[in-house]
Amino acid sequence: MRQSGQRQSEKQPSFAEILGNTERTANHLETRDTYFDNARFRAWRQGERVNWDDRGSWWRPFHDHIAEAVRRGVVIRRVRVVSEPVSEYIRWEHYVTRANIESGEQVRWLPRRLASDLLLPGNDYWLFDDRLARIHHFAGDGSLVKDEMSDRGDLLKVLSAAFVAVWDRAIPHEEYEVK
Repeated sequence: MRQSGQRQSEKQPSFAEILGNTERTANHLETRDTYFDNARFRAWRQGERVNWDDRGSWWRPFHDHIAEAVRRGVVIRRVRVVSEPVSEYIRWEHYVTRANIESGEQVRWLPRRLASDLLLPGNDYWLFDDRLARIHHFAGDGSLVKDEMSDRGDLLKVLSAAFVAVWDRAIPHEEYEVK
């Protein structure tokens, strides 16, 4: 059921379905310095490192979806707004971003100190073809509370403008050094 451009969570299509219907762009803005704790992060904290030569050990279904969309011509961009010095979680994300890059994503980083004059949404989100937003609502501990889907034109314009502003100012992954 749809109300005011928002879709109820129980009817939401999966990320793979949404990306499968995306034709031009999928843009992802991340603004948190920490997200939910997970086994791969805990292993990294204990000194385990990815064997990048063993693709099967780190490639996930998510990477298949990204790679397939990129093969179809979809441009997938992710930008992360981060505090410096970076949190331990962001340090890990920077390390594992190689997987995103290898799947075809373009990734940039924007130090929060360079974003003071930008108006940014209060939540992370994906924006698909500037026609559909998947907005992430997180708890204080970084766990995902829910995703909200919206195709409200006014909201899409705000999200698109915010993404472009951050993207244009952000530093490409290969040039950004974690501090």
